[in-house]
Amino acid sequence: MQSENKLKILYAVQGTGNGHLSRAMDVIPCLQKHGEVDILVSGIQGDLELPFKVKYKLTGLSFIFGKKGGVDLFKTVLKSNLPKLIKSIRKLPVEGYDIVINDFEPVSAWACYFKHKTCIGLSHQSAVLDKHFPLPDEEDRKGKLILKNYAPADLFYGFHFYSVGDNIFTPVIRAHVRNRKVTDKGHYTVYLPAYDDKTLINRLSAFPAVKWDVYSKHCKKKKVLNNITIQPIDNEGFTASMASGSGVLCGAGFETPAEALFLGKKLLVVPMKNQYEQQLNAAALKKMGVPVIKSLNPKYTDVMSNWLVNGKVIPVQYPDRTQEIVDRIFENIS
Repeated sequence: MQSENKLKILYAVQGTGNGHLSRAMDVIPCLQKHGEVDILVSGIQGDLELPFKVKYKLTGLSFIFGKKGGVDLFKTVLKSNLPKLIKSIRKLPVEGYDIVINDFEPVSAWACYFKHKTCIGLSHQSAVLDKHFPLPDEEDRKGKLILKNYAPADLFYGFHFYSVGDNIFTPVIRAHVRNRKVTDKGHYTVYLPAYDDKTLINRLSAFPAVKWDVYSKHCKKKKVLNNITIQPIDNEGFTASMASGSGVLCGAGFETPAEALFLGKKLLVVPMKNQYEQQLNAAALKKMGVPVIKSLNPKYTDVMSNWLVNGKVIPVQYPDRTQEIVDRIFENIS
């Protein structure tokens, strides 16, 4: 291995959704202190642009969000270009790097696997299957199999809603959120990308006294319908809305719930269907005291009403340890 200040590092990030890219904004500067970093992003469902040069932009293997509360498995298969994926895996020159660090990104992970190159997992998924975290009520063997084999790694450093052991840490809260002034203007921020606008408007209209601030993957132009504002995804606007609202209604992903907890906001989550990771996240959040509903079905109206009136803030401690965690990785491989 080369001397530390000349290390060639490949940092590969999953581009589906926005959580991985959000975390990368804070992780990349920490990696750059250890060497020259090339960035790989794969996936087609992200809404954020990294403020860094991306050397490899790949289609990868993305889960496609549906409009009825879950992953659209048909579109996921339809848009999965397996010959192109295999070609990308074969061509990616992972052997030219001293270290490959992977945030649940399949091309680099499988390239490392086939070329016998060590792959270091630094992701939420590295923690989510740990035995210390609760399981959902319903077992999903297929989902578990996909989660374990989507982006295989040799060494694991994970992030979860609470820390366990030596290698599972509390979430990386990006500086964009960590440095926010927190207020309460009374609105509720909504991010449920697996639901279409019609469904969201229909369900949220059942609470006419509540001001809903909705960010949608399916919306092209901002519109206001009575007590509901619905608008396209906007990182700055969404963060500002969360920081100035009373609560957050979102999927059971990782970064958005973690940021809502950090900001001291009431949280209600709706895990995506056909997405085992979100079922696991929901189980962990439920253990912490966060209310969970299976869908936006009207039968959960009472739960939503109770949350709006009586919901509690779940206290958390999420210190800024990103550089310390990255430094530990390099110490352990030196």
